[in-house]
Amino acid sequence: MAVKKQNSKSKKTASKKETSVKRAVKPEKEAKEKLIGKVVHYFDKLKVAVVKLKAPLSLGEKIRIEGGETDFTQTVKSMEVDREKIKKAKSGQEVGIKVSQKARDGYRVSKIL
Repeated sequence: MAVKKQNSKSKKTASKKETSVKRAVKPEKEAKEKLIGKVVHYFDKLKVAVVKLKAPLSLGEKIRIEGGETDFTQTVKSMEVDREKIKKAKSGQEVGIKVSQKARDGYRVSKIL
């Protein structure tokens, strides 16, 4: 019988090792973000947010707009300055960005890196 007890102990230690290996799995990394500006105006009928930029922004980059109950991400597909389409915007500019959801004044705009 002593042999059986040793076997059961060795099985328990083996199962503990297996569970510790399962717990060692790392969770997925969260996307890094950089605050690049804030919404200063929103045109409801056009669904365009005017954003005052603190950092450069280009077409095709992903942004996150958050504030109040709103929190969404999207790819920048259309940007304008003074009704002229642009591909890149510089820091300090106010640009109109076509958005998929409503964005109010003061909402934060971040670039997803």
